Amino acid sequence: MAERIRLSATSDRPYALLLRGAAFFFGAVIVVFVWSVVKTAWPALHQYTYHLVTGKSWISGTGPYGALALLTDTVLTTLIALAIAVPVGLSSALALLFLIPERIKSFAASLVELLAAVPSVVYGLWGLVYLAPWLSHTVQPFLAGITGGRWPFNGAQEGFSVLLAGMVLSVMIQPTIVAISRDVIAVVPTDLIEGGLSLGATRSQVFTRVVLPTAKTGIFGAIALGAGRALGETIAVAMVIGSNPQLPHSLFTTGATLASTIATEFGNATGNAGSALAALALMLMVITASVNAFARVLTKRARGAGV
Repeated sequence: MAERIRLSATSDRPYALLLRGAAFFFGAVIVVFVWSVVKTAWPALHQYTYHLVTGKSWISGTGPYGALALLTDTVLTTLIALAIAVPVGLSSALALLFLIPERIKSFAASLVELLAAVPSVVYGLWGLVYLAPWLSHTVQPFLAGITGGRWPFNGAQEGFSVLLAGMVLSVMIQPTIVAISRDVIAVVPTDLIEGGLSLGATRSQVFTRVVLPTAKTGIFGAIALGAGRALGETIAVAMVIGSNPQLPHSLFTTGATLASTIATEFGNATGNAGSALAALALMLMVITASVNAFARVLTKRARGAGV
């Protein structure tokens, strides 16, 4: 089949040239895009070098520009999102495949897909209007009461925090985790599931000891793709995290991520400030590209193995 496609492409030279030209143009756009970001970020990279990553202080407009707090908040909000989204997402994927009746299965799957179509600004507005007051009046006092006001639930209970940002992100990455996990779990051999049930295992034991271990590589890929989405989310996080670049002292503190800082400051940035923000963009590109590449390797390996 591949040989026939190659021959047909060479026999229709204008069409083949058009396809190659489109591919070359796309590749050139990527190269120009990366080069422009690196060129803009270079003055800050040259001036601050390692301080840009290790510095604790980020002062907009004047400097110094240290992104350690931004990197920490980016990772922390992503970990919070995954801590909430992974168990809920895997449970939802299992329910969609094995527990929900067939007559409503397609409707439930459509609801999950609908979450993926909601714009991020809507999630931010939802977190701003509904989750922030609920967090400050109910959730944060409850969590602080559990630990007696000690870490990690200490500090002002204002709603806007890295915890709220992580909660909003957990909802935003649910469709990715559910959809990919469902596809991976769906190809687990039926013989393994039926064999476990025939040996007397309960349905929950089959899920935890047969289905999930068999599909673990693909599930890890789904989680990594969800993490990549959370790392790069901008508007929703900027609306609920408080936009206060600082190292988090608890889950109740306000903060700022790499993406939210770029979104909130780039409009008024000039000179070194604009270059420093471009350096943040370059960091974010490297981090998200690495996570997504890792996720794609895992999902490809899972599909190649048939699970």
